[in-house]
Amino acid sequence: MKKIALLLVGLLCASGLVWADVYQTQRQEWLKKAEAATPQLHETIIRPVSLVKSVADPNAYQDWRMENIPGLDAFYKTPLKRGDSYILDFGKHITGYYTFTLSTLERAQDAPVRIKFTFAEMPVELNTPFDPYPGGLGRAWLQDEIITLPYIDKPVTIERRLACRYVKIEVLGDSPGFQFAMSDTYFTALSSAPEVQIELAETTPAIIRDINRVSIETLRECMQTVYEDGPKRDQRLWIGDLYLESIANAQSFKQFDLTKRCLYLLAALAAEDGQLHANVFEKPTPHPQYGTICQDYSLLYNVALLEYLKSTGDKETALDLWPVVMNQIKLAADYIDETHLYNPQKKTPLWLFFDWCAGLNTYAPMQGLFVFALNKSYELAQLLGKEDEAKEWPALAKQIKKAARKQLYDQKKGYFVSGPDKQVSYMSQIWMILGGVISPAEGQKALKQVMAMPDAVYPGTPYAYHYLVEAMIQCGMKAEAHQLLIDYWGGMVKKGADTFWEAYDPKDDFLSPYNFAPINSYCHAWSCTPIYFIQRYPEIFQK
Repeated sequence: MKKIALLLVGLLCASGLVWADVYQTQRQEWLKKAEAATPQLHETIIRPVSLVKSVADPNAYQDWRMENIPGLDAFYKTPLKRGDSYILDFGKHITGYYTFTLSTLERAQDAPVRIKFTFAEMPVELNTPFDPYPGGLGRAWLQDEIITLPYIDKPVTIERRLACRYVKIEVLGDSPGFQFAMSDTYFTALSSAPEVQIELAETTPAIIRDINRVSIETLRECMQTVYEDGPKRDQRLWIGDLYLESIANAQSFKQFDLTKRCLYLLAALAAEDGQLHANVFEKPTPHPQYGTICQDYSLLYNVALLEYLKSTGDKETALDLWPVVMNQIKLAADYIDETHLYNPQKKTPLWLFFDWCAGLNTYAPMQGLFVFALNKSYELAQLLGKEDEAKEWPALAKQIKKAARKQLYDQKKGYFVSGPDKQVSYMSQIWMILGGVISPAEGQKALKQVMAMPDAVYPGTPYAYHYLVEAMIQCGMKAEAHQLLIDYWGGMVKKGADTFWEAYDPKDDFLSPYNFAPINSYCHAWSCTPIYFIQRYPEIFQK
């Protein structure tokens, strides 16, 4: 029976119905190396700086602003009664654990105390009813907690790690038989980012300095024991966020162990055919989010490894993970059809992300991104002495570029189209520029043409805007890149951001990929890259 079973497995594998685990011999060692690279979390105690109240204001972002009110010192001595409500402002975004102490003022406690806490990154979270919940993600991501205390006079730490600036305290239950007050409250803030001093030229405009500061804080908050996409929601490692966080980190904190850990975790938890999962969890034990194969993200892993090598010189890690690089290219190449176009229907269609943008056709962007990834992966091969194993990549890149120009480029109009409806989008132009499919002069023309078209599909997130700025720089639009940084990220600063947001559309303050603005992440990893641009290109952004 055993021989028959082995024979059947062999036949299934030969037929392609069963995948061999291509990383079987490496997974455990990669997990060990990921664990060894785990950075230390630095703890900081942060207490509230003021009491505030929410003020409805149609001119404020999402129609609400906070206004300071006196009385923080008195608050710690004020008896709390059912129906009381206070909002504490901690002065900055915090990721960590919340502790509070209720103390008896008069008489002994004769009934449990019941208090509701709501933790908010932005005022909208304190001024929008959570229920009935209309959002497209789990309701439990919203940060509200009801605590019932049969006994007080000792510190209580909420078990859940939180991310916020504001804490709303509502007394739901008390007893007329005794009086109590909140005698202490604080956060134990966490980050693996070390202290860093970012020097800017004296000529740097004030708004760029503000953008730089908020960018640093965004990155710091998302640097935990992995690069998290957002500390309020998801709280996991995504490849797209990893790439952008890691290049921002290389220009600021230089916490390279964190990058190394993330690269190893993603590799160790890949699918059996070698394809990377788009994201992974750390707890309760490291594991991927199954079903999230995102091919544009998979290819960006290769670029992240290249940038890690260039920043650290760590050839040992890059050589160790080289098989992962080769597999991402091989698996993506399987989707190139006889016309040398990326065809998502050639095999089982995979998720292509690129942006939270309704209706975006991703065919042309993927064509450009694949060329970009091929070029960067071959550069990595050259640095590692692996040119022989990657010798077919330059020719493949050339074929894909030629096909893109022939079949997707409107020569007369000077821009790329995507999909059967010939959609015109920013993303199509961006990735053809970054892939070197067109010259800088052609790229500049394409961008200017499309950006002047009111019906062109434009980016919906800082993630996509990052690549727009990169494309502008690559095709010589330096002044435009400078202004875009000010207009887009500076727009968030002017609307009250102390960390940058997951989604931002200057035309729609309530934009949400999940149909409910309070569930948005208002501290999000992929929005942190202004620090990368400001430091990487001082001649553009520090003047």
